[in-house]
Amino acid sequence: MKPRLKLILLTLTIVLALVALWQVHRVAEQVRQSEEAKVRLWASAIGQRNQLAQATQQFFHEATLDEHRKMQLYTDILQSFGDPDLSSDMGFSLRYVNYIVDSSHTPIIITTARDSLITVPQELAGLKLEGSLLEEYSQNPPFHYDLWGMRMTLYYKQSEYYTRLREVLEGFTQSFLTDITQNSVLVPVVIVDSARRQVLALGNIDSALIDSPVRLHEYLESVSNDPIEVRLPSGGLSYVYYETTPLLRALRWVPLLYLFIAVVIVAVAYILFRTARRAEQNRIWVGLAKETAHQLGTPLSSLKGWLEYLRGKEFTPQYADEVDKDLLRLETIAQRFSKIGSTPELREENVREATLTAVGYLQSRSPRRVHFNVSFPEGETFLAPLNAPLFQWVIENLCKNAIDAMEGGERDSKGANASSDRESTISVVASQDARKIYIDISDTGRGMTPAVARHIFDSGFTTKTRGWGLGLPLARRIIVQYHRGRLYLKYSIPGQGSCFRIVLKK
Repeated sequence: MKPRLKLILLTLTIVLALVALWQVHRVAEQVRQSEEAKVRLWASAIGQRNQLAQATQQFFHEATLDEHRKMQLYTDILQSFGDPDLSSDMGFSLRYVNYIVDSSHTPIIITTARDSLITVPQELAGLKLEGSLLEEYSQNPPFHYDLWGMRMTLYYKQSEYYTRLREVLEGFTQSFLTDITQNSVLVPVVIVDSARRQVLALGNIDSALIDSPVRLHEYLESVSNDPIEVRLPSGGLSYVYYETTPLLRALRWVPLLYLFIAVVIVAVAYILFRTARRAEQNRIWVGLAKETAHQLGTPLSSLKGWLEYLRGKEFTPQYADEVDKDLLRLETIAQRFSKIGSTPELREENVREATLTAVGYLQSRSPRRVHFNVSFPEGETFLAPLNAPLFQWVIENLCKNAIDAMEGGERDSKGANASSDRESTISVVASQDARKIYIDISDTGRGMTPAVARHIFDSGFTTKTRGWGLGLPLARRIIVQYHRGRLYLKYSIPGQGSCFRIVLKK
């Protein structure tokens, strides 16, 4: 795999892991703040409930005293009926007494001392005050008075209105308390007094954990969160202790889980990349062996052709020059392959001469229909750090690919080609600026589709029937890794041709 792709994938994995960790941490912090806010609200509600309980208790205490005063007044008026001086006002007093009783809705029973016979109310007259009836009317202490020489006793019970109101308020208070303690977002919470010895309220906690001062102290010491100070409506100070919920504890472990997953992903990716790299290297070495055979095939075929041609003919210096060229070619091939895998020595070379040498060798061994057009600006010097044999290999590979891309005849045994009606042109155009040299190698071949162009530098990718897919990857490796330059497809138009650009640093 390409080093840049590895770096991108590693960076993307790290960024995703960091984003996930940040997101989980943010959610956990929001949950923690929400829990703390709800605990504070719970503590405040407990204080309001205490205030409500105190107000309710005070209300019923005053209501009881009010009923007691009314019954005392009622008894005093009844007892005054025995005073002769007030007999003329008896009718008014009786109406007033009845108004007091009716307005307060207080049930009363008046009995005589003898056998506790009921005289009032009329529906119970003649009955005895005993059993459940006596128990019902004995909630409050009775009043005793004398009327016309008889000992009378007044019993009363709580007003029906007060009874209903007490039941409603007690039910509301109990419901309010239950809702608060049981619905505090499942946060284990306990409220203690300022001395931290008495439990004022608790929720979602096993009471057995705090059923004694010693256990309460141990439990409060074990709580990791700082207590919240709350002042109750009564003015007293209390402390709210709360634990972390299982949800928040689980969220705190999620970043570690994400980190573990990220490490696993990176490790798996590294193993896969390493395996792919080894497989790619194996393909390259196998391909190199085949490429070596392919590279050696051209000069060997040429030598065989010259040998057949020279048999039975007189030797001339021209033949010796051609054989010498092929022998030099074999030597160059050996040098090229000896440099693969090691750091080649770069020297200041003339790019023009190196390019013309590579093109000149191919030109005499290419099909006749293929024309080479080499263009270097006149009067300009093209110097760059080069390893000439490897650089010429790149030029030859690009030109051979251009020849293969252009439709034409087959090679004969001497390296020449059969005639073809269609002529093809390979253009090698050089240019430069202050820092770089540019060499564009274009052809008039069949071009490539974008889908094919994306993979031409992948090892093993080829569109040829007998190709190995190593020419362009090796050419790019020579330019990029050895010469610190660039080799890329400048353009390719299906049906019109392609253009590769080599960029060299001066």
